[in-house]
Amino acid sequence: MSGKIRTAALAVAVSLTIVPAGATTAFAAAAAKPNLRACYDGNCKISITRKVSFRIDPGFGITKLTLSFNAGGVHVKSSGPGVSGSAYFSGSGSVTVNGITVQALSLSSRKAVLRLTTS
Repeated sequence: MSGKIRTAALAVAVSLTIVPAGATTAFAAAAAKPNLRACYDGNCKISITRKVSFRIDPGFGITKLTLSFNAGGVHVKSSGPGVSGSAYFSGSGSVTVNGITVQALSLSSRKAVLRLTTS
């Protein structure tokens, strides 16, 4: 291969592998961020790495759920106009708050995979 062809082939190969740093960060953030809007109706599966709060359909008698966790269990707080509640469950258990069951599918000190279902 001549020198010009090798240089051109190398330039094409390098240009195909270079991705702007901001693009990979945006992709990683989008992949890591749970879709909390999907939980509005009380039915979803989410993976969380930190405490999250989200709106819930007022038909449940509450308007907000807050979920936090550690390696031992999950803390569920609910609130709405004039009401609030709190519950904790350990391990792979579950708790039902105002007709919404929160179940731990997997749990560690860094990540919780939770399923919300309605009764």
